[in-house]
Amino acid sequence: MKSVAEHEAEIIENFELFDEWTDKYQYIIELGQKLPPLDEQFKTDDRKIKGCQSSVWLNAYEKDGNVFFEADSDSTFVKGEIALLIQVLSGQSPDAIVNAQLGFIDAIGLRQHVAVTRANGLAAMIKQMKLYALGISSTTKQQQ
Repeated sequence: MKSVAEHEAEIIENFELFDEWTDKYQYIIELGQKLPPLDEQFKTDDRKIKGCQSSVWLNAYEKDGNVFFEADSDSTFVKGEIALLIQVLSGQSPDAIVNAQLGFIDAIGLRQHVAVTRANGLAAMIKQMKLYALGISSTTKQQQ
């Protein structure tokens, strides 16, 4: 299993293949199109990310001490953003998720090239993923 830093380095390397931001934008959309659809049972209000302009649903579950994420959005670009976050954070320990700095976001120019509302939505997605990891971590510790 790759670490958060290894996943981030891989994403940065992939984005360095593109010179133009329009190509990066298209690549993010393609990542979203490859994200498996989220089961309809998880498209509920309690799994909907608050603070996103688009509708984004995020589900998290624990397996063997690690946190796994699955998500969907009604926006192809936002679905690509969450796909990037899932690529980095899914399958990691709760502590690794909570402590992840996610420097790849600025390294690939994502935050600088999206509207303020999209940047706020990205921050809301990250916050929710970290909250899920905290919740899973505390539940796991209580069971021990």
